Amino acid sequence: MQRRTAGIALAALALAGNVRAADYTAGPADYQAVVPTLAPGDTLHLTGGTYTDLLNVADLHGTAEQPIVIAGPETGDPAVFVADPGPCCNTIEIRRSSYVVLRHLTVDGRGVDGAFGVSAKDGTSNLVHHITIEDCTFLHHDGSQQHVAISTKTPTWGWVIRRNRIVGAGTGMYLGNSDGTAPFVAGLLEHNLVADTIGYNIQIKWQQPRPAVEGMPAGPSVTILRHNVFGKTDRPSPDGDRPNLLLGGFPETGPGAEDRYEVYGNVFCHNPRESLLQASGRVSIHDNLFLDVAGAAIRLQNHDLPLRQAWVYHNTIYAAGTGISFGSAAPQGDFVVGNLIFAATPIAGTIAVQHDNLTDAPAAAGTYVTRPGTTLGEIDFYPLPGRCQGPPLDLTAVAADTDYDRDFNGTPKGGFVFRGAYAGEGTNPGWTPAEDIKPETAAADADADADADTDGDAAAGADADGSGDPPGDTGPGDVAGGDGTDAGETAGDDEGCGCRTPAGTPATRGGFVLGLVLTCRLLRRRIFG
Repeated sequence: MQRRTAGIALAALALAGNVRAADYTAGPADYQAVVPTLAPGDTLHLTGGTYTDLLNVADLHGTAEQPIVIAGPETGDPAVFVADPGPCCNTIEIRRSSYVVLRHLTVDGRGVDGAFGVSAKDGTSNLVHHITIEDCTFLHHDGSQQHVAISTKTPTWGWVIRRNRIVGAGTGMYLGNSDGTAPFVAGLLEHNLVADTIGYNIQIKWQQPRPAVEGMPAGPSVTILRHNVFGKTDRPSPDGDRPNLLLGGFPETGPGAEDRYEVYGNVFCHNPRESLLQASGRVSIHDNLFLDVAGAAIRLQNHDLPLRQAWVYHNTIYAAGTGISFGSAAPQGDFVVGNLIFAATPIAGTIAVQHDNLTDAPAAAGTYVTRPGTTLGEIDFYPLPGRCQGPPLDLTAVAADTDYDRDFNGTPKGGFVFRGAYAGEGTNPGWTPAEDIKPETAAADADADADADTDGDAAAGADADGSGDPPGDTGPGDVAGGDGTDAGETAGDDEGCGCRTPAGTPATRGGFVLGLVLTCRLLRRRIFG
């Protein structure tokens, strides 16, 4: 008996050394047995159904070439992870993991306040990076304004968040920590729909001096937000009114001091009490649509950290109290050029470089563009013939921006003669803005997968793919255009709930042979790393 047992153990170790990337299929009853065994290149296919046991992504490490993938069905019944009613835990918790992809999952918060949808937390004690969340749906994370669909509160980098639907959340995404200690670096957020949030659609927090975290980019990095649709409704914000998108500043010296945000190709629609976009730090904003806001469409100013650089060009702005507002000067340079603005006050504040913007009252927009309005799915801001052109623009100053020479549709801008987000006139050849995922185009998203930083050094999308506003624009909870107490900051910088460790003996799905393979894979990971 002892000799036979030893033989099985040796065979298991040999098998562990030869296991290759593999596909697994599991359902609600047995998937937790497979998750801890996943190795680089593996894909776990989840069957349709309701998953009440929460997804704990812990100690999983893929590679840039062979990520670990956990995916629900692309068609048919979805794999639905539901919030614990307690709540005991966040629905999907990510710990000590890298190069992991979550795909085609539905996460239902059930209105359970405190149960975040996806969470990576615990600061520097939890090293998480290069996480991809794509083609997922997040519903009912609106138990309060502090209830978040996707949250990071650990220093992290290389995240790709794309083609997700987040509908009805307290806050859609909250990336970083309120005290600036958990920087979100070199991220790519693209083709997401974030709608009907109580507070922010997305907030990326300001950053203190970069913590010493192994692998975190030290050189200049870019976080890109492109081709998303951001929308709010009129429902109240009891913890204070919030912009649709808030971008915080970067460290003033050391690693991260030269980081930037690039915001382009997005739709921002409706905010009854705050701005559509507020930013400090270093930011480039181009070829977006900004629609329907009582205050400022774009508000740029000192906040937690100073405004340092601001480039705002080729945007179309309609039905705004103020189109572009600089509440603070940008000492490293500004560039407000080639915008098409229909607002009561088109441009306000201290701006050094400001020219060739086409402005008029909102009531006159119909003489410039095809079908102005504020109802997504019915509007068309494509220029009428001969109405939105001017002398060629010199965009040399912003030529380092990703897709600076592509319009909202991803079309080349040619001679740079058009004002606003579209480089063309007559019939719009592209997508009609709607409350939906903005489709990808070959022109706009060539080599999109290469946009994420895969080496920890290149900027995402660079090498690889106070305000002057009308009175009353500073809403409750704001200080000189600030955001007051932000989502997730009450009750001690809320990180959602804890995370329970799956209990019980792993299922042997498929009998002894599969059980042996899973055991071998686990041995391989423990022995060989």
